[in-house]
Amino acid sequence: MPKLILLRHLKSKWNQENRFTGWVDVPLAKEGIKRAKAISRKVFKKKIDTAYSSPLLRNQNTLVRLLDYVDKYPIFNWLDKGKMKDWGNYKDISKDDIPVYISEALNERYYGKLQGMNKDLAKKKYGEKRVQTWRRGYDTPPLGGESLKDTFRRTVPFFKKYIERDLRKGRNVLVVASHNSLRAIIKHVEKVSDEDIFKREIPYGGIVEYDFDKKLNLKSKKVL
Repeated sequence: MPKLILLRHLKSKWNQENRFTGWVDVPLAKEGIKRAKAISRKVFKKKIDTAYSSPLLRNQNTLVRLLDYVDKYPIFNWLDKGKMKDWGNYKDISKDDIPVYISEALNERYYGKLQGMNKDLAKKKYGEKRVQTWRRGYDTPPLGGESLKDTFRRTVPFFKKYIERDLRKGRNVLVVASHNSLRAIIKHVEKVSDEDIFKREIPYGGIVEYDFDKKLNLKSKKVL
């Protein structure tokens, strides 16, 4: 049975500072990096055939650090338009390499005017309930940013086109991405309602593992 493993990136510098990050490209915090070895052991108990991530450094760096502990090497493939997609091609890879497909479709929700703002200060300015709705609700976007519904609209078509294709081929797939792109995938895979998605959260370095049958019917789920 093919497996889908969703992994939220390790804690970043702005996560540590309790700031809205969104599409701002910040590095991992030392606190997050220290957890890489333990998380790697959980993720790579099973063979991973293919991985997906986004251009954000915190997502790619999480994957690279996890692979360090299993002597595997990521070969990055860019799926969005540009020279990296057109020229970064190859004919073959070694048994020690894992193909990693990169797309902005897996980026975090765009937080608009909130990006860089401390979350506690945002609560004081806009009200705690309103900020919580922006962060966890489905169809209410933050100021100038994306709602989870907007994120769903870019992430799930990508998931269906690429990731489901690999799963149908019997491949075990790892997706290392940000909180809201992963929540969008969870909503799709588990058929979570617009109202109930409010309750779904994944901690930094959190792992959700799914097993499917050959027709991609969901058979089981584990939260590691």
